[in-house]
Amino acid sequence: MAGTGTKIEPMPEPEQHHIPFKERRFRNPRLRRGIFLVPSLFTVANLLCGYYAVVASLLGGTENYDHAARAIGFAILFDSLDGRIARLLGANTDFGVQFDSLADVVSFGIAPAILSFAWGTRNVMLDGAKWTQFFGNFAWVCCLVFLICCAWRLARFNVQGMAQGGSKFFVGMPTPAAAGLLAAVVHGFKHPLQNEWVSVLWFLLAVALGALMTSKIRYYSFKDIPWTKKQRSFWIVLLGLIVGAIWIYSEYALVILATTYAAAGVLLHAVRFIRHRLAPRTP
Repeated sequence: MAGTGTKIEPMPEPEQHHIPFKERRFRNPRLRRGIFLVPSLFTVANLLCGYYAVVASLLGGTENYDHAARAIGFAILFDSLDGRIARLLGANTDFGVQFDSLADVVSFGIAPAILSFAWGTRNVMLDGAKWTQFFGNFAWVCCLVFLICCAWRLARFNVQGMAQGGSKFFVGMPTPAAAGLLAAVVHGFKHPLQNEWVSVLWFLLAVALGALMTSKIRYYSFKDIPWTKKQRSFWIVLLGLIVGAIWIYSEYALVILATTYAAAGVLLHAVRFIRHRLAPRTP
């Protein structure tokens, strides 16, 4: 009491000041449980796009093939958002990781494989080519290789993560990029293939993309870019031009962007290999 010389101890700070910021933002238990559902909603949207792409591919027709390719493109968008939103909300879970991988198998493995098979074979086989049976077997085996490599790539990523270069690089071509290249070509050229030899090249491209997914070639991940921080005006203008080009000239822009990304990893890997070979060895 005052006047007795007794020292009055300060009141302890509330416990909430020691709670991490991400947990303090959602102190309501119901709200916190709901927050964990938000990234899963984007994963469901990704899965829905993949399922729609499969159905549209089975229906056939130029318009349906284009719709399937567009759906795969939207699946890539949703797939890129679910992880970022989960990290932003502090809602990362092991369940979310596995759910996302299963959705990716559908959207970036099954859907592009079926789309590639239908787009590359339907008109060719209707033309009554002499080697129709052999060509059909060749086509579905190539698409199966793409699907297996996609699942292999996702399983390896779940176990090993981005083992090289931290968060800056993917080990092997990411599955959305491989599926995106196939979808971009379908969206760009629209009409199904009618020449047998062009179709063979098309299916060999699917096999090559499968090999890139399971390879050790490094691909830039864009995950080290601080999107939430202030950026230079040049990069903002460049991003605006890219978005505008995709919006107006999507048929050309998407093919160019997807091909450039796929080729860049191979070229940079070749450059590193040559430099390593030519580098002077210390005795």
